[in-house]
Parts: sequence; structure tokens; C-alpha cells
Amino acid sequence: MWVKMSQLRHKIKPKHGFSHVLHLALNIALPIAAYILVRTDFVFIAILLILISKWRMFAVQSRYWVVNLIANGVDIMVGVAFVLFMASTASGWWQLFWVILYMGWLVWLKPRSDVLAVSAQAMTGQLLGLAVLYLKFGDASLLVLVAGTWVVAYLAARHFLTSFEEAHTALLGHVWAYFAASLAFILGHWLLFYGSIAQIIVLLTIVGYGLAALYYLEAKERLTLSLQRQLLAIMCVFLLIVIVLSDWAGSTV
Repeated sequence: MWVKMSQLRHKIKPKHGFSHVLHLALNIALPIAAYILVRTDFVFIAILLILISKWRMFAVQSRYWVVNLIANGVDIMVGVAFVLFMASTASGWWQLFWVILYMGWLVWLKPRSDVLAVSAQAMTGQLLGLAVLYLKFGDASLLVLVAGTWVVAYLAARHFLTSFEEAHTALLGHVWAYFAASLAFILGHWLLFYGSIAQIIVLLTIVGYGLAALYYLEAKERLTLSLQRQLLAIMCVFLLIVIVLSDWAGSTV
């Protein structure tokens, strides 16, 4: 069902003619409008604009709303993340940098439906979603961090699995979300940062990207025992470096 929903989502996007030009223009206009709202201190309205742009999620019978919300969860996370990144700096150049990246997401990466592109979308969504969660709400209660991590990881995993004929998409999504939330519960007692990047983001990125690579290679029947050992070894080395170089007294090296 989720694979079909993903395919349908891409089919309804115009690819030719005036509709395509209009669709492209709206995708370019959205980041610009968000930038103007952020510059005029209307950050909340900029976020609301991102949500309004997804109105088609609710242009169906109400029983499909939750399905559409989950299917569009990564896109929403990315959009809100870019708006908050724009709002987190007073530098106009940095804000324009985020605008350009958001345009690239809407115009180039998001419309693509091949396996590698959808995988990149999921990984980008998880990275940006966790970055916003811990950068903006790092001082929130442990319950908020655990719940937020669960939601971000679950939406990213579901999005990633839509490219594969996976019979246990929901189960695997919850397994990854449970792992991420458990890690958030443990590390939330220290919440170490490398500059502005939370340690948990580094750990989940290493593990998540590594497992995604293993899953992809296995699905494409290209995963050999030697390659599997190499990827696992690389993951373990990076994890060991992060753990060893962390000062668990409350700061990082």
C-alpha cells in the first residue's frame, strides 16, 4: 500500500506543459516567500505557509489524512527545518544559503522517485529533523526529546522503505524509531554537543546511513559477505571514535 501511495504521489505531479511550469514556479516562490516572512520576523507565518502548501493532503476523505500526513512527513520536516535555520541567523547571506538549499530540495530532489533519490530524501529528512529538534528544543524535557526523536526516525524510515517492496514497512519503521528513541532516552541525560550538533545526531546518522546502505545492497542482491563486514567495520570504527572522544562529564573534546 505504501509503495503504491508513493508512486501515486509522484504520478499526480505535472511533468509537461503549462502545469509543469506553474508547479515549478510555485516551488521556487515558496522558499522566497518564507525568506521574506523570516526577514520581517513572521517566522510562525512562514511555517504556517509551509503547512498550507500541503493542503492537498486533506483534499481527500478524512480516513486518508493520517496516511497522507505520514507520506508527506519528510517534506514537511525539511521545509520547517529550513525555515527555522533561516530564522536562527541574522546573516542575510546564510539565510539566502538556506533558501537556495530549500529550492534545490523542492525543484530537484523531492520530485525524483528513483530508489537512490528517495533514500536521499529520507536521510535528509532525518538529519534536518533531528538537527532542528536538538538545536531548537535541546533544553526541553526528556519526554519531548524522546517523542520527537521517535517521530523523526519513524517518518524517515517509512519514507525510505517506500522504494522497496517491503512487506513489513510499518514494523521496520517502528523498530528504527524505537532504537532512536531509546538512544535519545539514554543520551538525553548528557546531551553532548559538537559545536551546534548534538552527539545523538552523529550516532543516529552513522547507524542509520550504514543500515540503509546494507538494506539497499541486500534489496538489489549486491550485498556480499565481504562488503557486509566492511560496512559494519566502518560503522563500528566511526562509533568508537565518537564514543572515545566524548567527555562524558558533560563536554566534548
